[in-house]
Amino acid sequence: MRSLPAATEAVVFDCDGLLVDTEVCWTVAESAIFAEHGHPFGPEQKALVIGRTLEAAGEAMAQYLGRPRAGAELAAELLERVRKELSRGATALPGAAELVRACRAAVPVAVASNSPRELLDVALWSAGLAGCFTHTFAADEVRSPKPAPELYLTACETLGATPRRSVAFEDSATGIASARAAGLYVAVVPSLPGADLDHDWLGTGLAEPELLDWAGGLRDSTVR
Repeated sequence: MRSLPAATEAVVFDCDGLLVDTEVCWTVAESAIFAEHGHPFGPEQKALVIGRTLEAAGEAMAQYLGRPRAGAELAAELLERVRKELSRGATALPGAAELVRACRAAVPVAVASNSPRELLDVALWSAGLAGCFTHTFAADEVRSPKPAPELYLTACETLGATPRRSVAFEDSATGIASARAAGLYVAVVPSLPGADLDHDWLGTGLAEPELLDWAGGLRDSTVR
């Protein structure tokens, strides 16, 4: 495992399951849909949908549930259910706010999320992180969301950063594939325990002391 790079021009974070504890909202919604169709919902089923866009999750559920033409319908139901769950509020995951603010003190920071703008804004606002980023980018604002590289490439271009000198924080295989394809250094905190994920740096949470130490040293080592 490589050390986090001291020479960093920008840091780009995923949102759901990494910064904000929204995966519980998604899991409640997904579990209800699976239950409606007589299927259990566990780690295997969660792995089919985690990190995907609403549309891609709907298609994955449709295939799994034996309703291959119902992707759009299931995606719409998922949106409504997640919207309802998020309306109850979501909290920042441990260490998220501190790490974001420490990084922003040195370099531009952004969010690149596979959620639509509506859900992204609610999640960040609910967790008290809405004003912490230089820019935020949502899945419905690009032509090809994750696992394609467009979200990360757009974030780096907007921030004026070179992808190979930027760090992505991710929690799912879908997001990791996007960051890797864009050429960023990939730091991973898995949302699913035991997941074997591609990474340059691997941790158990954003509250790890190593991360704050790294962020604190960015100011003097940033390459421009």
